[in-house]
Amino acid sequence: MIGASVAVAALLAPGVALAQDEELAARVARLEALVIEQQRRIEAQEALLNERAAMAPPSVDPRWQVQTDASGRAVFADRTLNQLRAGQQVASTIAPNGPAQPTLPPSEAPPPPAPEVRREQLAAIPEGIAVLSQPGKFTLDVSTEYTRSSANRLVFRGIEIVPGVQIGVIEANEADRDTGVVTLAGKYGIGPRMEAELRVPYVWRNDTITTVQQRDEAVTRTIDLSGDGVGDVEAALRYQINGGERGRPIFIAGLRVKSDTGEGPFDIDRDEFGIATRLATGSGFWGVEPSISFLYPSDPAVIFGSLSYFAHLPRDINKTEGEIRIGEVDPGDAIGLSIGFGFSLNPRFSFSLGYKHNYIRPTKSELNDITEKSDALQVGALQFGMSYLLNDRYSLNGNFEFGVTEDAPDMRFILRLPIVF
Repeated sequence: MIGASVAVAALLAPGVALAQDEELAARVARLEALVIEQQRRIEAQEALLNERAAMAPPSVDPRWQVQTDASGRAVFADRTLNQLRAGQQVASTIAPNGPAQPTLPPSEAPPPPAPEVRREQLAAIPEGIAVLSQPGKFTLDVSTEYTRSSANRLVFRGIEIVPGVQIGVIEANEADRDTGVVTLAGKYGIGPRMEAELRVPYVWRNDTITTVQQRDEAVTRTIDLSGDGVGDVEAALRYQINGGERGRPIFIAGLRVKSDTGEGPFDIDRDEFGIATRLATGSGFWGVEPSISFLYPSDPAVIFGSLSYFAHLPRDINKTEGEIRIGEVDPGDAIGLSIGFGFSLNPRFSFSLGYKHNYIRPTKSELNDITEKSDALQVGALQFGMSYLLNDRYSLNGNFEFGVTEDAPDMRFILRLPIVF
């Protein structure tokens, strides 16, 4: 009986195996058909996306995009921060178009690229927070500046016996100061990360001071002073510290040196009362200013800021004015801070808003062998800038400053025309 069963099983085995093979082949065929169908759908979707991308214009010129290489390091495409403030660029050691992007497995994929930094977002940023020129490129910057300051002061010189009863002189002073500056500046990209700048200003000043004394009758005295000439020539170096990799801010270090080529307040002639016969066109002192600034892209804006310290070098005047012997004078150093953002409305027009503040330490003056100190000054101003890109070589920039502290000028306006060669 057992032998018969074994014989029957042996006869049926080939048929069972054949049926299993047919079932497996059918399953494989169904899977292959499913894969082919999925591939067809993927290709159809890719074709549709490519068609839509071809029909829609790109929202951002790829020349201004920031890419990343395999290590996650930012790679600035052609002219990423090119010609910031009309023809300048953050220097990059990478080739203009950047290396090809290798395909990496998900575990080794680089971090997301840094936010885009576009030229038009940065063009209206105030001067002094500038990125670097292209290596070997020269930029001629022609600017004109107007500053308006006014002050009104009421002084009582005398004594007050009882409230409302005064014996003495009431003096009212009103001072209006106008300053105009025309500057020629040249900027040159020394290398991929360094820029040199030279500035030569021509200064025009006019002051009108009116004094009214009220005793028995009003006595009015008006003094008009003016002066013009070459101002203090300046030279500066800027160095880009990093390239903004992994979404970090771009930091730029700067060093500015101010000369005393302008006519200083101790170089001009005075009358027998010690009153100046004309106005100075310079400070009369050398100065050095190290600074650090940053640019941080936060699409659709770019945040900027700076920190600086301006150190005046003391000078021995060694001069007598009337009965006063002037010895060493040390102008107060200044600490400067600024913060703001730039925003582009379209590829040609952009604007910026910001605030800057300077704390000017007291000036020390040696008068008749006695050292006297002036008061410290707080100079704060709101900033508003606009920029219009005319073409790849020219742009027109305007910056306004409105004083918000007592020691600040009322208004300052700068119009600049940078030309790239």
